Amino acid sequence: MTTYARRLGLFSGTMAVVGGIIGGGIFRTPATVAERLRSPGLVLLAWVIGGIVALIGAFCFGELGHRRPRAGGGYVYLRETFGALPAFLYGWTLVLVIATGAIAAVAVTFADYTLALFGLPHRFSMPLAVAAIVFHTAINYVGVRPAAITQNIFTLLKLAALAVLIGAGIFAASPAAPSRALPAPLTSGIGAALVPILFTYGGWQQTNFIAEEIVEPERNLPKALVYGVAIVVMVYLLANIAYLRVLGVDGLAASTAPAADMMHSLLGAAGGKIIAAGIAVSTFGFLNLVILVTPRVLQAMAADGVFFRRFAVLHPTYQTPTAAIVALAIFAVVLTLTGTFGQLVDYVTFGDWIFFGATVAGLYVYRARDQGIQTGFRVPGYPVTPALFVLAAAYVVFSAVASNPKNAAIGAGLIALGVPAFLSWRSRL
Repeated sequence: MTTYARRLGLFSGTMAVVGGIIGGGIFRTPATVAERLRSPGLVLLAWVIGGIVALIGAFCFGELGHRRPRAGGGYVYLRETFGALPAFLYGWTLVLVIATGAIAAVAVTFADYTLALFGLPHRFSMPLAVAAIVFHTAINYVGVRPAAITQNIFTLLKLAALAVLIGAGIFAASPAAPSRALPAPLTSGIGAALVPILFTYGGWQQTNFIAEEIVEPERNLPKALVYGVAIVVMVYLLANIAYLRVLGVDGLAASTAPAADMMHSLLGAAGGKIIAAGIAVSTFGFLNLVILVTPRVLQAMAADGVFFRRFAVLHPTYQTPTAAIVALAIFAVVLTLTGTFGQLVDYVTFGDWIFFGATVAGLYVYRARDQGIQTGFRVPGYPVTPALFVLAAAYVVFSAVASNPKNAAIGAGLIALGVPAFLSWRSRL
């Protein structure tokens, strides 16, 4: 029987965490946060709070990964703690919309910025987006090592691009005039700002999907999660300091593309080219990460008999779930070509955080079930810290539902469609 090959070390794991978090959000979200807070101090405080929540999440997923270092990550944890149906609904939502929609959206973003960078017409956007998906699918098809090498290269490139942005903003710019805007109320303002911040910090959990391909996952997976999230928190804080220094809080709040506006104000047209290249590199690397990790969830579901059986089979030479990789790519290409991905992702984004919070809550089940069994990695501050993360996830879900009840209702319907699908597959066992 073919099994996964353990070829990813601590460095590759850490780069997967960083690459899974940094997509295009940090180039846009700071404007939304500034618009809601109108105070440099509160802006930075909100990003610090979001970073603390992300670190707590990394510690929680570190312990989960240490306890169950298996391919499929959150799907496996939910199945073992809350049962087969919640786990299936998580995988269903991930594959139906969240991951495939993210692949489509990020591929189009990559294409748009790449075409702008080279001055090519927008009509090439869809072909280039599809080509990017096919390219990464081919790399991931032939093995986890070439996929990881690609991921490492593009993660380092995106960190280099952000380093240029941060360096230009902090060291090469004159500070903007201080703002006279009144700060937003502390609790409501920070609460509203935390929703986009937490979305921008999300993504580290994807590395748990490839636990069976990490060398010594009980030791390296928790370290990769904590190191990777810590790197991103530092980068995000420095990026926000750069934005605030160059644009000021009012300029940042008014911007629709803060990274481009900042670099253009410092370097003119050349600055715009630099940031377009940075965003293209960042989205290209993120695309590879999602295509790398998500098929492992399909493979785990199929191995449990609740998805297409063919997806459970690993390639005898490449040791990758090739059928799942190809199927994911085909669905993502369909979403890309039909242009439906944007709405679909808006519908179910809140659902991602339902499963996010439930997965961390599963730690309490594991701890109760495994009483007396010592594990090498444990969440500091337990039981308070996981509870804080679950509350943060609940807040994101509540805010998403309150801000757009119609989208949330449609999203709940899409998730609920997984129930008859689950029952149908279970009936075949």
